[in-house]
Amino acid sequence: MNKAVLIIAVALTGLAAGYTMNLWLENRQITAKTPETTVTATTKEVRPAFALKDVNDKLRHIKEWDGQVIMINFWATWCPPCRREMPAFIKLYEKYKDRGFTIIGVALDEKQAVIDFIDPMGVEYPVLIGDEEGIPLTRRYGNRLGVLPYTVFIDRQGRIIARHRNELKYEEAEKLIKPLL
Repeated sequence: MNKAVLIIAVALTGLAAGYTMNLWLENRQITAKTPETTVTATTKEVRPAFALKDVNDKLRHIKEWDGQVIMINFWATWCPPCRREMPAFIKLYEKYKDRGFTIIGVALDEKQAVIDFIDPMGVEYPVLIGDEEGIPLTRRYGNRLGVLPYTVFIDRQGRIIARHRNELKYEEAEKLIKPLL
């Protein structure tokens, strides 16, 4: 009995130490953190490269938007918070697109479901179909937990500036975008 208790105690201590180390490593790179948004302190983290097809089956590469402020939003049609934030993103895109800002929607969904959702809403910014490739891509952009929606802000030099998990409000996004324009 004592041996089992000792093994459990050692295992729990190891888990606690690993968790603490993970928190410490995450906090070394952060200047500001809210429950939903992480702002990266080091501006050396370059956004990962990727290419996905858009809703018209055209292969689009992230490099197309080099030199612009980019907001990448990972979402799905079956995700209620994703659906709620879409009108705010449409407004943001319309307001700032002429100042070098773009939104790239990466839908973790099937193409037809995405088209059926974005067409009636009037989404004008690029929407790419992530389908099976989308989940590993969100992880490459820092979404370790696979949360949706998940949004990443990238400056004109291609550096990740902030990450936001869960629903994003217009004011929160605008606050992150404006200083980068």
